[in-house]
Amino acid sequence: MPRAVDSIAKQETLLAISSVWQSPPSDGSDQPDYLNAAILIRTAKSPAEIYADIIAPIEQSLGRMRKTDKFAPRTVDIDLAMYDDLVEEFSGRKLPHPDILTRSYVALPLAEISPDKTHPETGEPLQAIAGRLRNGVIRRREEIALLPAQSAGRPVKR
Repeated sequence: MPRAVDSIAKQETLLAISSVWQSPPSDGSDQPDYLNAAILIRTAKSPAEIYADIIAPIEQSLGRMRKTDKFAPRTVDIDLAMYDDLVEEFSGRKLPHPDILTRSYVALPLAEISPDKTHPETGEPLQAIAGRLRNGVIRRREEIALLPAQSAGRPVKR
């Protein structure tokens, strides 16, 4: 995960980084726990350009092999969860990401870096969504830093 964040930070302006959050796989498989985080960037790229120019090349460079089973083990999984207040579908993806409303491992990192940001479809602040979804199976991993100068949930200068 630190290599993915570092790669993104080399291409776009990194504004904030959440803590790393650990949770079991949501499909109930016996895979190792997942580590999740959120970053906030400033970019001039469209969502489709972010996937084509940033996400896909980084995932490929880190050994991601896309399979038909979306829950298959993987080295890295980078998603675009929100893009301003945009509500749209493109290339089989939806913005905002539907899991924001149902998965604590998506909502908690987002709420950490932007608690007052409202979900563009529901109007709920991310902090309220995260509070509703928080459960005992997700935990913050304070000892994992995504960048050497990281302050969890705070703006980052690079």
